[in-house]
Amino acid sequence: MNYQISDLIRGIGRIADGLENVTIMEVCGTHTANIQKYGIPSVLPENIRLVSGPGCPVCVTSQDDIAAAVSIADRSGVIFACFGDMMRVPCGDLSLYTLYERGREVRLVTSPMDALKIACQNPGKQVVYFGIGFETTAPHTAALIEAAGERRVQNLSVLNAHKTMPAAIEHLLAGKSGVSALLCPGHVAAVIGSDAFRFVPERLHLPAAVAGFEAYEILAAILRILDMLKNRRAECVNMYPKAVTAGGNPDALRLLSDVMEPDGAYWRGLGYIPESGLRLRGRYAAFDAGRRFEIETNGTAEPAGCLCARILRGEKLPIDCVHFGSGCTPDHPVGPCMVSSEGSCAAYYRYKEI
Repeated sequence: MNYQISDLIRGIGRIADGLENVTIMEVCGTHTANIQKYGIPSVLPENIRLVSGPGCPVCVTSQDDIAAAVSIADRSGVIFACFGDMMRVPCGDLSLYTLYERGREVRLVTSPMDALKIACQNPGKQVVYFGIGFETTAPHTAALIEAAGERRVQNLSVLNAHKTMPAAIEHLLAGKSGVSALLCPGHVAAVIGSDAFRFVPERLHLPAAVAGFEAYEILAAILRILDMLKNRRAECVNMYPKAVTAGGNPDALRLLSDVMEPDGAYWRGLGYIPESGLRLRGRYAAFDAGRRFEIETNGTAEPAGCLCARILRGEKLPIDCVHFGSGCTPDHPVGPCMVSSEGSCAAYYRYKEI
């Protein structure tokens, strides 16, 4: 493997020598974390730059959605279930974790199905599952809702903040100068297929590569992207064939389509994007927490001084933020990019010297 990696690095260097400055954007939180973990920027030529896009599901969850979660969780008779990364996302002076510390029933789960178990064990309480993430996790939430419907569990609902990747990428990169190519998310592509990213070369006229997550897989994808740039070709290539097919996972896609349908969504840093979210289909509307509860978000403002929104657009690096590493750390985050393990700020903080 070391030989393969050194070969890839030399190949990248040879091709990069004949190119102008190149900016490659990754749109997967696991890529962001592993790029820093493996020190990949340090082995790239100076004219090859990697920037993070909106690939962290916690980070792109809008502040209003966070406020809605806090609003529901801060009620008696409610058990609020969510993944651990959501617990510490700030919402003014509150977070789901501070509500937990104050005695509210906020529970960390590792699977959406945990919420179904909690609901069955607590029939006298309303159980709300916070559904976030892209096409990778949305089918799991769909399976939860389908199972709850089949078992006629009436005290379970979902605060649905799921999002879909292609529309957001196109919204961000259409007409955006400075991004030369796209490193596509392997996890999402495993569900929706590599063909779902053909719009990148066809409509945005940029090279794209679906990549795995090991160092040699990321470097191999970068090498292939640089080769396309050198030869002035714009294609979408699947560099992760062991997990990704052209058409994706038909069972996951069928389940997702049965339970949810496209809808507009608000993204942190990107605003409202049509057809970039998911809503429950009519026959499952009773499981929508947004219908079951009156929710007050009061136009919650973004954290003051936080650059998370600009980092998600690829305009800034975490180290550009005055709070990074001092006022903002994983233990005391100012914004969500420092909270999630897939957030750019958290990855920079963990793997770079401050």
